[in-house]
Amino acid sequence: MSLLRVRNLTISGDKPLVENLSFDLEAGGRLGLIGESGSGKSLTALAIMGLLDPHLTVTGSIQLNGEELVGKPLRHLRGKTMAMVFQEPMSALDPLMRIGKHVSADALAEVGLDPCLATRYPHQLSGGQRQRVLIAMAMAGQPQLLICDEPTTALDAATQTEILALLESVVDTHGTALLFISHDLRVVQRLCTDVLSLGSSLEELVAASQPGPPAPPRPTEGTAIELRGVSKSFRAHTALTDVSLHIARGERLGIVGGSGSGKSTLLKLIAGLDSPTSGAVDVHGRVHMVFQDPQGSLNPRLPIWKSVAEAYPDRAAVDAMLQEVGIDPQAGGRYPHQFSGGQRQRISLARAVISNPDILLADEAVSALDVSVRTQVLRVLNRLVDDHGLTLVFVTHDLEVLRQVCDRVAVISNGEIVEHGDTEEIWANPRHPYTRQLIGKETRG
Repeated sequence: MSLLRVRNLTISGDKPLVENLSFDLEAGGRLGLIGESGSGKSLTALAIMGLLDPHLTVTGSIQLNGEELVGKPLRHLRGKTMAMVFQEPMSALDPLMRIGKHVSADALAEVGLDPCLATRYPHQLSGGQRQRVLIAMAMAGQPQLLICDEPTTALDAATQTEILALLESVVDTHGTALLFISHDLRVVQRLCTDVLSLGSSLEELVAASQPGPPAPPRPTEGTAIELRGVSKSFRAHTALTDVSLHIARGERLGIVGGSGSGKSTLLKLIAGLDSPTSGAVDVHGRVHMVFQDPQGSLNPRLPIWKSVAEAYPDRAAVDAMLQEVGIDPQAGGRYPHQFSGGQRQRISLARAVISNPDILLADEAVSALDVSVRTQVLRVLNRLVDDHGLTLVFVTHDLEVLRQVCDRVAVISNGEIVEHGDTEEIWANPRHPYTRQLIGKETRG
């Protein structure tokens, strides 16, 4: 008998969100669940865990070890029998609890984190580090079924490889069944023996995943952002060391590096959300930012049109911008929790660009998007930057995405910029060993 047996699962709100879904997962099996943003991947996972919004209607059957789950309280199963790694770690961790209160130091070490991080709070970790904390929490109970919802979304290629190897080891060692949700076909192909596609066919997703052309050079002038000898420390931890960087008006600069390398810290200093320990940051122009965690940056008590209107209070303009990033304006009255993670990221992008800033800062702005929607959003981003002459600073761990958006790149490692120049030149001839490592991991998938 299958460990997990799903038959004719249908999830409905004001319309069907998942329809007649059926699949089986054996003990120790690895099933990849892929599909576009909003196709129902995360809803399926939440239905299995019994964590769906109570306003949604669930019909059909979900059985775990022969026990029916639909319509039953599942508290006794969560943790030991089944566990889940959620898509947005900042929303899943208690911001008032130190990491050591969430999970033991030994569990942190098992996922490649320094046990000294146990004394920090979630906001003091990088996005990738927070995701690894969630993985450690899920693995701690050695569940029979492990559900992972985009667990490698915010990780660079090198760290992603380490996490996937870790998940493989856990599945093999403990005979754990793995339901792995992702929009990244390469990750699914690497980790899973079987694949189930929701919405678009597998062939359509493969075609959409082909990288677009490299970003052409754009004209630049003057100075938009200047960093001179900038360092940033958090108690005993140094996040940035003596960083100097000149970004011209109209420039598209990509900042790439591993999880915890200092990318997001650098962006926060430019945005004025934090101050350097030493050095100077000069910014010339109005700045708007797209954050890495859309759930944490949208007000849960406001319908999404009002969140966008905070930046530009014109309902017609808000509706047009939502349409531009692929969100139906008629859904403007819904709240953030009623959208998928990828949809929330597009809403955050709409809010950032609607007021036509001079400088747009994007922190992993497309990391949670499936390949087809990512292409759409990158196209919108490219057009907006060109039409309005924006300066763009684009932080990512995905070098293929960076090549499509930015003609300049700064590679950051352990808080230092180790390489800086034209994207295609560095891609073709990386000089620093760390850059060669990143490009090697990316091209090997």
